[in-house]
Amino acid sequence: MPALIFDCDGVLADTEQYGHLPAFNQTFTDFDVPVQWSVEDYAEKVKIGGGKERMRSILTPELAASLGLTDDAAVDAAILAWHKRKTNVYRGLVESGVMPARPGIARIVGQAHDADWTLAVASTSAEPAVRAVLTHAVGDELAAHFSVFAGDVVPAKKPAPDIYLLALRELGVSAADAIVIEDSANGMRAALGAGLTTVVTVSGFTREENFTGAALVVSSLGDPDGEQAEILADPHGAGPSGVVTLDTLQALLSAAGPASQTETHETETP
Repeated sequence: MPALIFDCDGVLADTEQYGHLPAFNQTFTDFDVPVQWSVEDYAEKVKIGGGKERMRSILTPELAASLGLTDDAAVDAAILAWHKRKTNVYRGLVESGVMPARPGIARIVGQAHDADWTLAVASTSAEPAVRAVLTHAVGDELAAHFSVFAGDVVPAKKPAPDIYLLALRELGVSAADAIVIEDSANGMRAALGAGLTTVVTVSGFTREENFTGAALVVSSLGDPDGEQAEILADPHGAGPSGVVTLDTLQALLSAAGPASQTETHETETP
């Protein structure tokens, strides 16, 4: 059967601005790190795959010295401690319900489960955070049917294709039988690099990015009685009318086939 693989942040829920950003800033405060990211600052930081990597990006030699982080071991230990705290703060925000699931997520997951599709999440975020978002978005029962590939399970994070290649191996499915839902150009390039047909549901931080290569680009998956999906790019003429359905995804798999294995990311993560 086909596989449906989701990114987490910005796909399952609007997590970046209302979850990760305040969690990073709270963590910096808790550890007396003199950094607070604005929304504009974070719009650049989201281009870096992985929370620990985003944290590491603030550590200029001057800041590291002022914090007493005098060698690589001290830096690594600090990053681990910061990230553990940030994950706990973030999970609390998820569980408080401040980040509702994006339109169409619970609907299409239910459809895929009923049709016996394989379900998975592939994300660079920490696994506990991913599982918290997933459970909040689709409920305990459906979340139990997901395989989750997250965090540091691969050495190279998006836009490298490693997380998706791992998912395919572990799920035992071919690229031709899997479709990915992403929200960013980095995530799309990771999926395309693994040979995967990719649908993009843009989020607030990614709407202006270049999604050339995606099989379909929409504002969201849409819900029949709620927010309607706006088509931003539809190179295969899938033509979803307000709602991306499982039939839409199946048609895209049939029309697009797997992306070229040579269509990998063009730029490295900053």
